Amino acid sequence: MSRPTLHFITGNANKLSEVRAILEPAGIAVTNKALDLPEVQGTLEDVTREKCRAAASAVAGPVLVEDTCLCFDALAGLPGPYIKWFMQSIGHTGLNNLLAAYDDKSAQAVATFGFSQGPGQEVLLFQGRTHGKIVPPRGPTTFGWDPIFEYDGQTYAEMDKAEKNKISHRGKALEKLRAWIEGGGMKE
Repeated sequence: MSRPTLHFITGNANKLSEVRAILEPAGIAVTNKALDLPEVQGTLEDVTREKCRAAASAVAGPVLVEDTCLCFDALAGLPGPYIKWFMQSIGHTGLNNLLAAYDDKSAQAVATFGFSQGPGQEVLLFQGRTHGKIVPPRGPTTFGWDPIFEYDGQTYAEMDKAEKNKISHRGKALEKLRAWIEGGGMKE
């Protein structure tokens, strides 16, 4: 049987590295292509579905996309799927300041992967969640909001990459995707 190949649509080298580190040991090849895809407003799932449909049309074939969210419990799930824009606008300090008036600093990191066999095909979703809390930044600031999301006493930025991949939202979602592929879900 040939090795399954996923075409991951991302321009984010850190995301690509994590996806490869989790899927390639399971015998799943990961290629990537950077596309500027529209990001609609809506639920975590709606954003991922629309991104996946647009990518499948642009590539004219099977694709994998991801949308990552950081959901503050005190703010009813915001910034959610808009975390990228919040990070660019207000940074780590601003994100912490959003919770300054609240005792509840709990948050959920959510990764939703969308897979489609191609244009007009069904979009399948694979989602993972990790519960943690928002803290002042600690660790390297090289990967998004990792320095402010703490799980079990360490921020994502402080964790060893392999250890992070075992407990992270992305790792949990990719384990579901891997199991689906190994179960014969992906057509050649």
